[in-house]
Amino acid sequence: MQTTATERLVNGINYTLLALLAASCTLPFLYVISISLTPISEVIKRDGLVIIPTNITWTAYKEILQGDRLFNAYQVTLFRVIIGTLLNLVFTIMTALPLSRKALPGRSPILLFIVFTMLFSGGIIPSYLLVKEVGLLNSTWALVIPGLVNAFYLMIVKSFFEQLPEAIDEAARIDGAGEISILVRIILPLSVPIIATIGLFYAVWHWNNYFDALIYISDAEKQPVQLFLRQILLASVAISGDAAEAANSVNPISVQMASVVVTTLPILLIYPFIQKHFTRGVLLGSVKG
Repeated sequence: MQTTATERLVNGINYTLLALLAASCTLPFLYVISISLTPISEVIKRDGLVIIPTNITWTAYKEILQGDRLFNAYQVTLFRVIIGTLLNLVFTIMTALPLSRKALPGRSPILLFIVFTMLFSGGIIPSYLLVKEVGLLNSTWALVIPGLVNAFYLMIVKSFFEQLPEAIDEAARIDGAGEISILVRIILPLSVPIIATIGLFYAVWHWNNYFDALIYISDAEKQPVQLFLRQILLASVAISGDAAEAANSVNPISVQMASVVVTTLPILLIYPFIQKHFTRGVLLGSVKG
């Protein structure tokens, strides 16, 4: 099928805009990786504008990977991401499913209470005192239990469940299926997109969050990787900026960029496998309020 000159022009403009958009998204990642592999002398020589490094050094990564603290921090983070996300999904689904049924007694007051928590919170000090009183202070469970259910994600999952035909539940009950059987065999298979979406949101939140660990965790062996890398960033900033000393020292900017790479790489590796569920789940979960 032949295309006209106007169609070729429009296609050329579209391809050019898409290429520029792709470059605007790719260049920052390339810049971060390049700076993390570049000696400080070359960074100073190029005024910090390094896209493709000519002299590659792994000093910044060796600075981060030395000792066992990073591996211990990764164990804490993996525990938080895997166990925390699993518990988040279980409690969110078990709460959203009954709230999606209009026949639930007291449904409106419960929803009002949940929405109220989205607008107002007790604050940092009451949260700290609560975690302390229940005995979770300086425990890895303090990074999981206080945030078991996110009210906003709960409302999204509830809206998705409301779109499922109630006739499916009624047909399953006529066949003798119980509530757990209906959930496991019918509801969950139909809800894979929204589960993948909310699971991604929870996992990214667990991976990136460090503030709760900064408040609740004082033992260095129980700190997640984000808090460990934050300490590295603060330490790298304290390095002298004198060019004569910097030539023989670790590049603080390279350490910072290497920290970004170490932090974001696992999420970048996982995201492509659930991207299709992510896009579809957001659309399906946002049709109704």
